[in-house]
Amino acid sequence: MLKVEKVSFSYEIVQVLWNITFEAREDEITVIIGPNGAGKSTLVSLIAGINRPNMGTIFFNNERIDRLPPYNIVKRGVSLIPEGRRVFPNMSVYENLLMGAYLIADGGQTKRILEQVYQIFPILKDKRKNLAKTMSGGEQQMLVIARALMSNPRLLILDDPSLGLAPVLVEKMLDAVTQINENGVTVLLVEQNIRESLEMADKCYVIENGRIVRSGNSQELLGDDYIKKVYLGF
Repeated sequence: MLKVEKVSFSYEIVQVLWNITFEAREDEITVIIGPNGAGKSTLVSLIAGINRPNMGTIFFNNERIDRLPPYNIVKRGVSLIPEGRRVFPNMSVYENLLMGAYLIADGGQTKRILEQVYQIFPILKDKRKNLAKTMSGGEQQMLVIARALMSNPRLLILDDPSLGLAPVLVEKMLDAVTQINENGVTVLLVEQNIRESLEMADKCYVIENGRIVRSGNSQELLGDDYIKKVYLGF
């Protein structure tokens, strides 16, 4: 579904990514892991059209998208949830969700997607009239994921969705990501919780210093000596 081919990127004179090549297959969960500052968030910003690569190409469903503006990439079915809980604080939960459905002209379809979102995150239905700023951090993270789902994406990209959450909420968040995938949405996940993300994913890529240094089946990487030593503390 997604193919990133030989992508490099720099902020002026500072090189951030070198010759990145990877793919995310339809109906799978693909995980990108690596230390802070490795270039993970920069990479997903390129896929979403927020930045443009200096070299290389990005294809979604065999169409090149790395020169398209972000709104056209969203129209094609790619939705990015950036790092941090960027809600509209003075709007209700329901109004936040409707903001995610701005591309959908069919009111009936919007209602159907909304009910699907409420099934994944029941708390949002209970608090639909509350202002977003009154919600806890975990609830706000649920809201930004749900808002992205309102665009009816084919590929959902999540950049560190569990950042700053308590361990019990991390587990709930990753369970929700699995449920979203089971509902037919392909997932590209950037995560700091290495073991949990590897256990739920189909494929994993490891980025260090702007380069892919490991890749493969997630279960295989769980047994990789380098991964165990550097990322799992064994």
